Amino acid sequence: MQEKSVLILGAGLMQKPAILSAKNLNLKCFVVDANPNAEAIPYADVFRQIDLKDREGILEFARELKEKENLSGIFTAGTDFSASVSYAAEKLGFQAHSFEAALNASIKNRMRECFKKEGVPSPDFFTISRDNLSAQRMEFIVQSLSFPFVVKPVDNMGARGCRMVRNEKEIKSAINDAFENSRSNSAIIEEYMEGPEFSIDAIVYEGSVTITGFADRHIYYPPYFIETGHTMPTALGDQDKKLELIKCFAQGIHALGLTSGAAKADIKYTCKGPQIGEIAARLSGGYMSGWTYPYSSSCNLTEEALKIAVGQKPDYLLKNRFPLPLKNLPFELFILPSENVSAERAWISIPGKVKSVNGFDNASKISGIKNVFPRSVKEGDTVDFPRNNVQKCGNVISLNSDYELAVSQAEKACSKILIRLEANNEETDAFLNGNCLENEEGFPPSAFSLYSKLSQIELPETIAENESVLKNISESLEKALQSDEKDWNYLTALESAKRFDLLVPVHKEMDGRKFWSALFKGGLQAAIYISDSN
Repeated sequence: MQEKSVLILGAGLMQKPAILSAKNLNLKCFVVDANPNAEAIPYADVFRQIDLKDREGILEFARELKEKENLSGIFTAGTDFSASVSYAAEKLGFQAHSFEAALNASIKNRMRECFKKEGVPSPDFFTISRDNLSAQRMEFIVQSLSFPFVVKPVDNMGARGCRMVRNEKEIKSAINDAFENSRSNSAIIEEYMEGPEFSIDAIVYEGSVTITGFADRHIYYPPYFIETGHTMPTALGDQDKKLELIKCFAQGIHALGLTSGAAKADIKYTCKGPQIGEIAARLSGGYMSGWTYPYSSSCNLTEEALKIAVGQKPDYLLKNRFPLPLKNLPFELFILPSENVSAERAWISIPGKVKSVNGFDNASKISGIKNVFPRSVKEGDTVDFPRNNVQKCGNVISLNSDYELAVSQAEKACSKILIRLEANNEETDAFLNGNCLENEEGFPPSAFSLYSKLSQIELPETIAENESVLKNISESLEKALQSDEKDWNYLTALESAKRFDLLVPVHKEMDGRKFWSALFKGGLQAAIYISDSN
């Protein structure tokens, strides 16, 4: 008998677990992607270059595979193209969410309309497009929502084109950015939700919803929404709030019409209770479904979801899940819990041009570290403080039985990685001088809040050649360095100074005020930049 096969959309790192899961299930693996150099292509049996937006091209290829290669299903994870999966799967009779449901979960204004119709808690919103946005309509929206509010493209992911608008000066640029990041030149403007954020994965199967991951999301740096990591499972100890969030998610799944496959929610617990940011008709990207949940639960979630797509039972899921005490919902609700803790953290860079990147080996040697994933940041590249989640420089993942230890191990690994910048760079200097755009007040941020109070601290006039930067410092600076505040790469100011002495024992005489100002503004990376530029 001819072996069965599967078509997987996407060949990037986030799709690697799906390709490997297909091999575990003895499926011949066909993979499509617009990028002929995508990272996971070597793991596929056959690669075809097709843009994931090209639904007709994907359908044509899938029809060919059904006729010639015993195709059993179509699948994606960690892409924004679940609708492309459903389009072809529905026409060829494979298991998947309906195409209409996948569109509901892919286009944010459609999603919000579904939630509104079914009474699912989510922010108030308005849909806008480049073609029909008048000054009068914008004035009405601002009066209806008040500041701050959020602008985002209706059809993109990774926080691209998504930002908070805090005042009138920020409106125009935010809307233009959202339009530029929208395939349809459309955006939504919605009420800002204040509260802790969570990411929840689920499998929808034969009238049941099984929660397969409940993580804390760590979002910083307004006016943008940069996820510096997530921790699986959540530290939220209030069981009633957890059940409220899960119930809201289940209601959202039903409102969108999702019936067969994966679902993923970004959801907050606000002063009004749970409110859904969005639900996608796929497994999470961002290392959650493919790494942190499997580490913490011992369940290969991607494989279980893939089984459904190819017409098999998700037997591990069904055998190990537990019922949840939630009634009067359109689904039976279950959970497959996490027994251990896995933390994912990102490292980022201040603006500049890359001279070198090092520290990966040291990061990998930290106890509990499972993975170090550098992105394609190399010598000569231009880097910037991220305005979306694609601009982060890399990620680490840890595993431990203890929440705090898992977090500290991931943060410690990130702190070992250093992007050293080329000296005398205009973009780096502009950042260190505190320059910012009129529509981005306070962004990029300072590494330490004490930067704004440097006028109250006595800084040394000079730092002698090859001298420790901590030698002969004033009492006020010594006191400031006792703060336990950490920067975006998880070092305190004192740890940054000590690390500088370790990494740069030989240096020219430096302007002490300039050095310490840079350290408090941009951390270790900025301190080394000042020395290199001297």
